[in-house]
Amino acid sequence: MKSWIEIPIDSDFSLANVPFGVCSFPSSSTLTSTTLAPCTPRCCTAIGNHAIDLHLLAEAGLLDNLLMTTESDERCCGEIITNFHPRIVFSQPTLNEFMSCEKHVWVAVRNRLISLFLDSSSSSSSNNNDIQIATIQADNRLQQNSALQSQCMHPLSTTLYHLPASIGDYTDFYSSREHATNVGIMFRGRDNALQPNWLHLPVGYHGRSSSVYPSLASSATTSENDCERNLVGGEKMSTVRRPCGQLQVDPLDPAKGSIYGPCKLMDFELEVAFFVGGPTNTDNEQDHNQQHQQQPRGRPLTLPEAQDRIFGYVLMNDWSARDIQKWEYVPLGPFTSKNFATTISTWVVTSMALEPFRCETSAGVQGGGGEPTPLEYLKDPNYGSYDVNLSVSIQPSSTSASTQICTSNLKHMYWSSAQQLVHHSVTGCPMNAGDLLASGTISGKEQHN
Repeated sequence: MKSWIEIPIDSDFSLANVPFGVCSFPSSSTLTSTTLAPCTPRCCTAIGNHAIDLHLLAEAGLLDNLLMTTESDERCCGEIITNFHPRIVFSQPTLNEFMSCEKHVWVAVRNRLISLFLDSSSSSSSNNNDIQIATIQADNRLQQNSALQSQCMHPLSTTLYHLPASIGDYTDFYSSREHATNVGIMFRGRDNALQPNWLHLPVGYHGRSSSVYPSLASSATTSENDCERNLVGGEKMSTVRRPCGQLQVDPLDPAKGSIYGPCKLMDFELEVAFFVGGPTNTDNEQDHNQQHQQQPRGRPLTLPEAQDRIFGYVLMNDWSARDIQKWEYVPLGPFTSKNFATTISTWVVTSMALEPFRCETSAGVQGGGGEPTPLEYLKDPNYGSYDVNLSVSIQPSSTSASTQICTSNLKHMYWSSAQQLVHHSVTGCPMNAGDLLASGTISGKEQHN
């Protein structure tokens, strides 16, 4: 589908994407008639080479009277959504308020944004990935308002990006079978590569949300100190500081104890993470004897509920201090070796945008061939992942050139995102909008994966 603004053919931000993020515009000279200062973070989307200020679109009334969609194909059914206030939601410095809405609101906002940038002369689709867009009618109100365009559209190259959400909790899973097998072979040999529980449940551990930072690769540089102070979560993220900790004196003999020093084996982990959205899974039927409690109890999510609670995905690098990890991880797993820095991309790609790329996982099916079948609460009737190519390149500080060192694909996931979320909530753990759940390292079967 064609837009009335220029979108480069190789752009990550076509009308088939429409991600959500939080931005500020420190170098802008056009933000004059707005309630938010240029350095104030606000909710945005990205179209082509532009960051689009959703706060200003909402102030202009372009996000009013959103239409409900049907559950089957996300097409508009004519009913106007009530109890959604875009002027409030999109003036926030995080996406949490928007994330906390139900999925039909996310779909309606995304559809409206597509319609505002859709060329009215574009009436049909030639790409299977654009089938959903083909059902959306163009809305030319923004196209005909050049004054609003100059206010709300900003070059990505001069935009400052912030953490997209206030992250209450962060959990890192271990969901790639290929990766778990590779690690297991290194520690226990090929015959005992997977631990006995691995094929029965999504293995995970709690991380530190306080050290999740926006990726430097996603952010424009600025000398505006006021803008730096406005970064969500505090300090402006520039570089990852090499951590210090306890190191094993003799790698072959743990009995010789440890010394204190800087990490010498800093590593990266290629992951994909998703943000939880929707209302918190609380139990509405409180015990009469517990009515005095301020905090509602959580309840387990079902698979269909979990699928509608996945707001969107980001790339993640879970920085790891391997030598610190080797000494500390027995018996409870990594601790300080993982709590110093986790970086994520700042644009959140919605589950709706990824749906055309749904595919089988590299496992194909769960169970069969003598392997365990997931328990009933983990059985996913829509079991699968997404065909998304991933890669890692390293660029030394001494050169402007980068070298690709590995590739992978999001389909190399044994446990799906919905299964991760369901298992996380199985005990009644409340899952809140803005919680971040990561895949763990995604490895493939080939050496370069």
